[in-house]
Amino acid sequence: MNQTLVDSMWTYLKAGLAMDIDALDRLYDPEFENVRVDQAGQTITLTKDQFMARFRELREQGQRIGESVDDVTFPATTDLGDQAAIVMRRVKDGEPVLYTFIWRVQDGRPTTILREVTFDRDISYLLRLTR
Repeated sequence: MNQTLVDSMWTYLKAGLAMDIDALDRLYDPEFENVRVDQAGQTITLTKDQFMARFRELREQGQRIGESVDDVTFPATTDLGDQAAIVMRRVKDGEPVLYTFIWRVQDGRPTTILREVTFDRDISYLLRLTR
């Protein structure tokens, strides 16, 4: 287990809970993409700009993206040279949700999140939001 990668994920998750837009903007790579897939096989790819716009919108409305990260576990990490991957598991509405984050690595340390691949129960709501 790559503890530096796990620590970087905790930094990211805490920034998200705090709705720290500046920190999130620094953590997401300029080339960041979030690929979401659901059980029906629906997919969507969101860019950094789309992600950051949604965070800003939620913050302006006084909303948050979550209340806790107590259910988060990191079952696996793998190093890929100048990138590293970490699998995150959490429970959303009683269902397990799996995420794989790909981080850029420089001098052995994670720097920015390049990709997030999410397997979710249903992303229909997200597809409707982006139409």
